[in-house]
Amino acid sequence: MAIQGGKYIKVAQGVEIFVQDEGNGDPIIFIPGWTFTSEVFSKQVEHFRKTNRVIVIDPRSHGKSSITMEGNDYVTHGSDLVKVIAALELKDVTLVGWSFGCLTIWEYIRQQGTEIIKSLVFIDLSPKPLSINHEQNWVEGPLDEIAAAYTHYLHNRDKQREFISGYATQVMVQRELEAYELNWLVEQSLKTPHYIAANLFASGMFSDYREEAKLASESVPVLTVIAEHWADIAKPFTEKLTPKSSIEVLGGHLMFWEHDEKFNKIMEKHI
Repeated sequence: MAIQGGKYIKVAQGVEIFVQDEGNGDPIIFIPGWTFTSEVFSKQVEHFRKTNRVIVIDPRSHGKSSITMEGNDYVTHGSDLVKVIAALELKDVTLVGWSFGCLTIWEYIRQQGTEIIKSLVFIDLSPKPLSINHEQNWVEGPLDEIAAAYTHYLHNRDKQREFISGYATQVMVQRELEAYELNWLVEQSLKTPHYIAANLFASGMFSDYREEAKLASESVPVLTVIAEHWADIAKPFTEKLTPKSSIEVLGGHLMFWEHDEKFNKIMEKHI
């Protein structure tokens, strides 16, 4: 199901954020990961709009939102989220972030605290994505591999397509994707130009939100959903950093799309 329609919220001069807003009840905001769009949450929109007010956004320079040369970092993405929530006059909000979308939420908490937050769902990202001690910490990969991804794949559109295609088939989804599914996933990502994708990649990798992750878990109910492929490291890392958070292990990096029924049931218990 593709998400249709929606509205735009101005967050800066010449910058508008695309927002899909459906249903009634306690609000849930879904925030997609690096270069992806609100479309990836279509199965959650369809499910949760029956019981909740469901809001999905395209962060700046993603999807239907404004493409801009300014603010392509997660500090600004957090500020944009602050403005979206204020414009919609929300309270008792459940925030759901996938991958680098988690960074947007942690940055929101750094700026605003947890006062209007009801609960939090973090999907498959460490609050410190990069470390030289990659064998002991939950990170996106060894430093040399991350550097190679940045220098080799994120400086032209064709290489960006190759990078996303490989990541989708090897990390995001466990089953073999149909050609149309892979094309759809890649095209979602390519809506963010490669030069902006590179900025966001660097901004995300150099982030450290461990203190915000601790604060969140001590303040409101927190659910962390971890992909199976790195659960052996990610689960104990999360248990040590945020011992009060609930942890679930499911599928690959895009488990909420591939295993949507299981994921939605897990989320229902939490919110």
